[in-house]
Amino acid sequence: MSGTNNNPDPRPGGILFSGQTEQDIALARQGFGAQLAGLNLDQHVEASVGLEAGTRCLRFRLREEPARQWAPGQDTTGLCQALDLDPQARRADLEREILLAMLLGPVAFQFPSHAELASAVRMRCNIVEAARKTTLTFHTQAAERPEDCWAYHEDRGFTVLPGRPLITALQKATQPGASGRLYSFSCYRATEYVILLGIAQELQHCNPELARQLQRQWETRAIMSGRFHDVFLREYGSMNEPLPPRYYVPGDRLWFRNPDAHSSDVAGYEGSWVFYLGAGRFTNFWKRGQSYTLTAKCLDLFHWRHAIYRDAAGELQIDESIVEQRVQASLQDPVEVERILAAMLRYREPKGVYADGGCIDTTREYPRWVCPGTADMVLPGPLAS
Repeated sequence: MSGTNNNPDPRPGGILFSGQTEQDIALARQGFGAQLAGLNLDQHVEASVGLEAGTRCLRFRLREEPARQWAPGQDTTGLCQALDLDPQARRADLEREILLAMLLGPVAFQFPSHAELASAVRMRCNIVEAARKTTLTFHTQAAERPEDCWAYHEDRGFTVLPGRPLITALQKATQPGASGRLYSFSCYRATEYVILLGIAQELQHCNPELARQLQRQWETRAIMSGRFHDVFLREYGSMNEPLPPRYYVPGDRLWFRNPDAHSSDVAGYEGSWVFYLGAGRFTNFWKRGQSYTLTAKCLDLFHWRHAIYRDAAGELQIDESIVEQRVQASLQDPVEVERILAAMLRYREPKGVYADGGCIDTTREYPRWVCPGTADMVLPGPLAS
């Protein structure tokens, strides 16, 4: 790792540690420096110290030359190929990919300590590993959970039975390897369960008291939808300052929008919530072992418009078999693939607008801080409505 530069860093983003004292900065530098050295990344990283909003900060970035070589245009989908990493076979390679992508980030990933960064990386690893094991049945209305772990209440959602560990309950609900069967989920709720599992596993390691609070919360009342986002997640990027369209960090939750007005009226096909798994792959919870490339995901969403029908009740539906046939046909024609990608790899338009936008969202999401003394993951409490 190159020596610390005390001049203001003209390049934003990267990994930013903020501290009130010289000791805070020194501890962050020491801890993160050791982590980088352990992963053989330290020679590719530079650090700078400065003041931001009156607070002393230490910023780490990937050096410009390797950044250009490994992720031109901040395209992180080729990092593993560029560096011969295998994040599925080796967790250390998954950690390397996560940190490299964060060090390349156009928006700073800010932490109050190295302990919080270490927890953030472990949670991302947990999310990726859980997402790889997740296979479900897609359903927008019906929902089911293992009856030996879960109970449903109209006003409280699915809660964990007293005495049943939340981690085990989440694994059995989402991973057929743990339960022996598939359960019905919407894609959004499925992502909540995978995130919650990744957080709960890390809390066991770093913050047992918050882990106990989380267990009590889910034994009494589930946190869902908008409140789940507010309590557990940070969002980075914005419509005004969008993230690069091929910039992803393993463990990110993101949305691909369906840019077709007609097929987006089909329940559950407004878009697709997924995780970035690393190595250029995105989750496919509905087909085991068949994760998406960015190209395959774009083709899949594009062909939803060609598979609409009305069921016996007169409701709009999508015939997935037609989608699959259309995707396979498109893949045989490179010119057609390029035409579709040119339309789909545009940024999405605002809600309610269907003109010339594509499927790429401008933001990503990842878990909040979780360590004792710095955690900002505040649970509403079991009785909150």
